[in-house]
Amino acid sequence: MTLLLAACASVHAASKEVLTVAVFDFESKDEAVRNLGSKVAVLINANLSAEPQFITVERAELEKVLGEQELGLSGTIAPETAAKVGHLTGAKVLVTGRVFKVDKELMLVAKIIGAETSRVYGEMVKCPAASASIADLSAELAKKIASTVEQKGETLVAKVETREDRIAKIKKAVAGKKLPAVEIKIAERHFGPQRVIDPAVETECALILKQCGFTVVDDRWPQKADVEISGEAFSSFGLRKGNLISCKARIELKAQKRTGEILAVDRQMSVAVDVTEQTAAKTALQNAAAELAERLISKCVQ
Repeated sequence: MTLLLAACASVHAASKEVLTVAVFDFESKDEAVRNLGSKVAVLINANLSAEPQFITVERAELEKVLGEQELGLSGTIAPETAAKVGHLTGAKVLVTGRVFKVDKELMLVAKIIGAETSRVYGEMVKCPAASASIADLSAELAKKIASTVEQKGETLVAKVETREDRIAKIKKAVAGKKLPAVEIKIAERHFGPQRVIDPAVETECALILKQCGFTVVDDRWPQKADVEISGEAFSSFGLRKGNLISCKARIELKAQKRTGEILAVDRQMSVAVDVTEQTAAKTALQNAAAELAERLISKCVQ
């Protein structure tokens, strides 16, 4: 019985959505608090990483990704740039803020931004500067951030469209139109410690096309397909936290008529979390493929 209860608890924990959070350096320009911003960010990141509902993006990874885009870890992340930063880092929630003194009090103000929705919430902690402990203040602020994200998660993270809703939308978009025969050719790779067998993207695209009434063919079809969907996809190992592993995926596709005319070109990134690297990678690819298919398929009909 004890083992059964433990197994049920594990399944429940795994089913709860785990959010990826990126913590950026807090702004600390005032002379009295100079250089505290990065320390606060490190401490908040450490405290949030101990929360089971979060996976925090490693600061080295942030430096690498944002450095390539000439973006720093500074506290200048704004709602209007949140989508781009979230897209680059794979984070759904961004945390930044400011450290400053007001009279004799030390203030830590956090800005919590939804990368997908640009919704912003704020949290603050303070104490007398003479007795201030950055570690204690950062821990207190991290708890407030975790509570806000848990309570306001639905407004910070975009609502996930169900598979049924997505299929219904595609069917509506192509209703009454001539549906072409489609061939799918997508190269797929995985970068990480574990080997992941493809083809997740081809499978997902073919499944959606079939469910929407399209004829899906391969190279054994006696004639050339009306439309070919081709491109490349890759997944990569992201982060590990306890038993959970995150993987990122990116897909680049184009839809082309047999005459050579390109109907559409698009790309999509996605992040997924699971207890195995193989499943996380597959899920990330599958989710990205589903989003791409919704945008591409309607452009394939005549």
